[in-house]
Amino acid sequence: MRTLLLGASLLAASAMGATPAMATDFDVRITNLTHGIYYTPFLVAAHPEGNNLFVTGEPASANLRAMAEGGDIAGLLADVNALGATVNANPAGGLLAPGESTSLTMNTDGTSNDRLSIVAMLLPTNDAFAGLNAIAIPTEPGTYVYNVNAYDAGTEANDELVTGGGAPGAPGIPAAPGGDTGTGGTGAATADTNGDVHIHRGALGDTDLNGGTSDLDSRIHRWLNPVVRVTLTVR
Repeated sequence: MRTLLLGASLLAASAMGATPAMATDFDVRITNLTHGIYYTPFLVAAHPEGNNLFVTGEPASANLRAMAEGGDIAGLLADVNALGATVNANPAGGLLAPGESTSLTMNTDGTSNDRLSIVAMLLPTNDAFAGLNAIAIPTEPGTYVYNVNAYDAGTEANDELVTGGGAPGAPGIPAAPGGDTGTGGTGAATADTNGDVHIHRGALGDTDLNGGTSDLDSRIHRWLNPVVRVTLTVR
């Protein structure tokens, strides 16, 4: 048994056997690690090297913004389809609840799709998304576990107000699927001073369900990285 170090997001990796194999057939398991956050439909794409759904330190694309602010993956799906990617959109068949997992199988045989990207919006947030960013798909049989961070798209102020907003440029949080937020908040932030994609600060929230600065409950909706675990099983 060997431990393979594949990057900072890797929790652990083990491979058995000495004969390398192309990772054309592998399983993906996505687990929600948070206490009170739901995920909008995930986009899972195996695609060619040199392509990214997002780049930290650079502005979000229009399609990334649509996903991060409202959970709309249609634009990003069109982007990866144009690359000839191997894609699974919405593997959970809807929202992925706290503590829940969803699984899928991918086969990239006969393609150059050797990089894996996974994204989904966190609810309730303004423009936070979980992102596994173009990792090299392992080429030896084994189980590979990645802890995934949440990023801020930098496109909307984190006011933490549940207003039903979700279209790009519309302020506010689209929804709180758990039905456990407050009302009457004045706004946790009025602007996003970093307009590029960056690591998210996490939700602030408060404990005043009838006012305060945030509609989020800090006892439920606070989270720290990592927020998702991705497990690859290469056969």
